[in-house]
This record gives sequence, C-alpha cells and structure tokens, in this order.
Amino acid sequence: MTVKIESLIARFYGDMWNRWDDAAVDQVLDADFTFRGSMGTETRGRDGWRSYRDMIRRGAPDFRNDVVEVIADGDRAAARLLYTGHHQGPLAGMPASGRRFEYAGAAFFTSRHGRLFSAWVLGDLDSLRRQLRTDTEVHGHGADRAP
Repeated sequence: MTVKIESLIARFYGDMWNRWDDAAVDQVLDADFTFRGSMGTETRGRDGWRSYRDMIRRGAPDFRNDVVEVIADGDRAAARLLYTGHHQGPLAGMPASGRRFEYAGAAFFTSRHGRLFSAWVLGDLDSLRRQLRTDTEVHGHGADRAP
C-alpha cells in the first residue's frame, strides 16, 4: 500500500508535534531523515529530530503546529503552517517571557518508501522574536535606568 505524502505530513504535525507521540517518529520518519528547522538547526536521523523537538518543547511545552494548506506532487510537498504556544523556556535565543506567540511558516518535504525522508522548514522568526521581547528589550529600559 502506498502512503501519500499528505498523510505523512498530517501525522508529522498532528501526532509527532501536537500530541508529542514519540512512537509515531519511527512510523513516519525514514531512518535517514534529514531536517532543517525554523531555528536553523539541522539534524539527521530520528533521534536527531527528537532532539530538535525536545529543544522546542523546553521553550514552549504547548507548542502547536496547524497545517493551513498542503500542495503535493508525488513524493514532494509544501505546507503552509501556523505555529502557536506560550514561551516558558529558552526559545529563538531568548529567555522565557511567559508570552503567547503565533507565527507563520512553511515546510518542504520529500518522502521515500512510505516515510518522510526530508523536511526543510522556514518560520517567521522576526515575528516570533518581536512577540517574545520583554518591555525592557522593546523600550531599552533596564532595572537601573529610568523610563
């Protein structure tokens, strides 16, 4: 039975990201899966991807990926995404702010033998960082400076 790349992408985001289903990683990703995430990190293999996922999870335990649109052609696909969460730990080079965030992204996938073989993801990190900045960073006022 042939697995459509659209189904793999739905599981990648629905199971592996949104439900943090670790068992799905071995079912969805090829053993040699290559990944380039929005934060600029590149990984290889299932455990490499897991380390990236865990880094994001430490920064935003409720991180969510919503697939807005998928365009597929055979074993290649592009997805438009919306990312949301609450900034509870280090993320995008910034310490926890407690703020809710929402930013757009896009991902490009390939598949082989019924599994995802590669993903290259871009996120609007400028928008993310603007949302995570503290008032001190936005206005330039430190604890020892008057507003």
